[in-house]
Amino acid sequence: MSAPILAAHAVTKSFGSTPALRDADLSVAAGEVLAIMGPSGSGKSTLLHCLAGILSPDTGEIIFDGHSLNTMSENERTLVRRDRFGFVFQFGQLVPELPVLENVMLPLLLGHTSRRMARAAATALLDRLDLSGLHRRRPGELSGGQAQRVAVARALVNQPKVVFADEPTGSLDSLAGENVMDLLLTAAREQDATVVLVTHDARVAACADREVLVRDGEVTDYATVASVDPDGMGGR
Repeated sequence: MSAPILAAHAVTKSFGSTPALRDADLSVAAGEVLAIMGPSGSGKSTLLHCLAGILSPDTGEIIFDGHSLNTMSENERTLVRRDRFGFVFQFGQLVPELPVLENVMLPLLLGHTSRRMARAAATALLDRLDLSGLHRRRPGELSGGQAQRVAVARALVNQPKVVFADEPTGSLDSLAGENVMDLLLTAAREQDATVVLVTHDARVAACADREVLVRDGEVTDYATVASVDPDGMGGR
């Protein structure tokens, strides 16, 4: 497997007096699809947000592509998130006032790509994700599956090194969720992007190359957990 593109070393994070992560260690290879699983409140979303530079750990270090996110300024981390990372969240978080095409163009426009080039890139990606007839619609006019596919297009339009997906199918029915995951993983692999996803859904996690379990803020390789407890998370 390729060298790690993303890693957490002894990361701790607390919210007030409540610990969310306890000496979390994790390494993600370039091009890998990693699923982070765990019960509600286990710290899995906190781990993803630390890996993505959205949250800063209290102690420990996050390394992306050989550089420490900890030592970057907030402006530098913002540029990494804008230019090198893509994000898909549970409810899409599309800009409601903008039509589909401009929602997808937005990351490129924020990075000062010309409007013509941004439009061409967004159009090509929407066509690839079977969304070519939706360019002028607003998010409120889309089904849940369509909106999430638009969110996938927006996450991939700047050809990120890493795509972070936090419960990307959590608000969708089974069929729509399977379609979104298939499109996300196919498109990400075509772009040679790494995918780090948080999920409760064992079917979604089964799409990944590797699974880890977060429980009480600690990270364990799922294969290790399964060898000790065949039921994993107690009936996964």
